[in-house]
Amino acid sequence: MKWLRFDSTGGASGDMILAALIDLGADAGRMQEALRSFAPDAFSIETSGEHRGGFRGRRVEVVVPDEHHAHRHLRHIREAAEGSDLPAPVREMTLKVFGTLAEAEAKVHGTTPEKIHFHEVGAVDAMVDIAGACWALHELGVEAVSAAPLPLGCGTIECAHGTMPCPAPATVELLQGMATVATEEPHELVTPTGAALLKTWTKSMPAPAGGRALRSGYGFGSRALENRPNLLRATLLEGSADSGRPDTCLVLESTLDDLTPELTAVLCDRLRDEALDVFCTPVQMKRGRPGVNVTVICRPEDRAACVGLLFRHSTTFGVRETEAKRHVLERERREAETPYGRIAIKIGRRGDEICSCTPELKDCEMRAAEHDVPVRTVYEAASAAARELADDG
Repeated sequence: MKWLRFDSTGGASGDMILAALIDLGADAGRMQEALRSFAPDAFSIETSGEHRGGFRGRRVEVVVPDEHHAHRHLRHIREAAEGSDLPAPVREMTLKVFGTLAEAEAKVHGTTPEKIHFHEVGAVDAMVDIAGACWALHELGVEAVSAAPLPLGCGTIECAHGTMPCPAPATVELLQGMATVATEEPHELVTPTGAALLKTWTKSMPAPAGGRALRSGYGFGSRALENRPNLLRATLLEGSADSGRPDTCLVLESTLDDLTPELTAVLCDRLRDEALDVFCTPVQMKRGRPGVNVTVICRPEDRAACVGLLFRHSTTFGVRETEAKRHVLERERREAETPYGRIAIKIGRRGDEICSCTPELKDCEMRAAEHDVPVRTVYEAASAAARELADDG
């Protein structure tokens, strides 16, 4: 599998992450064309090579000539993504990042994610930073992400809500559970956009313990810092998800007989934002009552978040916890050509052996809608193409 490691000396922002990924090999021209159906206004992605502090890197600026300033809500971002031509995995990851941002802002302001209106992050350049970075991950074939401790600035910053301590409140919320280091730089080094991208990626796609470095890309930000370059490095590595040592995970369980099916579905949706997997098993409880056993599989560092969701969004009075080991296949994502268009294929390897090769259902659904045919028809065509990929190795 291919995975990314981000190392920062001078912070992490949306444009720095985008610049590092373009420097790593993502094509800025193709990215710009891919994002036109998502961005509400015309824009261009301008890149330039720079040297700072003895380092060579790339600077990226998203130029919006005639932006119509609007405070967009999460539903506006969702509508733009769902109405775009972006590949299904890119749309899904883009919405995850915006969802992570909305949840952090909602917690800070004491409201709900749907009521949050994005200020700076709702601008077209920030939308392009986020969707472009997610597109670049897909383009580079990245399956996992890790991040070294992020440097934080000090002092105060000016934002839509006035003067705030640095880092911004939403950034502090987003960085919970992530490693950071303090610096004496009187600037905002990690922005909400940068924190949301790295938080979402590292939680959704946890990286293996090691790998073989392939190449690196360097992205510069817009600031001139006093003691360090405003620089972020992205290293592309190749490593197996199954190193012979099983991962440690936690299994959390609660058995319920007084939660409606609708609320059980809501609970599971909330848990999936934090967990590796969530599923329900029908059970029969005392006095013959039908019930459901909710099982959550999560990483040890996500225990508190998952337990909190179980208590907050269900009727349970207790959560059972056991430690478990799991073995995982090395994941690879490729695309196969079918009569209905290109379909993403998920490949699972164990060493040199291909153990699993299945089409991405969301891609099949999208192509089926485009051609007005049953999803089953597209899925069968994609499965045949997947088998050819497996035979070719």
